[in-house]
Amino acid sequence: MSSVGTATLSFGAAPGSSIATIAVTGQAAIGVNDYAEAFLMGDATADHNAPEHTLFKRLVGLTCGSVVAGTGFTITAESELRLTGAVKCRWVWSA
Repeated sequence: MSSVGTATLSFGAAPGSSIATIAVTGQAAIGVNDYAEAFLMGDATADHNAPEHTLFKRLVGLTCGSVVAGTGFTITAESELRLTGAVKCRWVWSA
């Protein structure tokens, strides 16, 4: 079994932050030993256009963790720079 989706991470208003997290919930079939991955594509948000999202691929590292069976997992975005606004990522998990 696997599932895919999108999530929006918020680095907040200026001066922003170098870390953003979001909980992905509603994943009733996920198990504690399943694998989750998050990645950036050219998806625009109200704060950043598609080309900026493409640039963020080089600036932002995404990590999935804290898998809770029958619930979901957490996505953490980290950057060496202080970022602002919302950044959209896509995610997938599989058994």
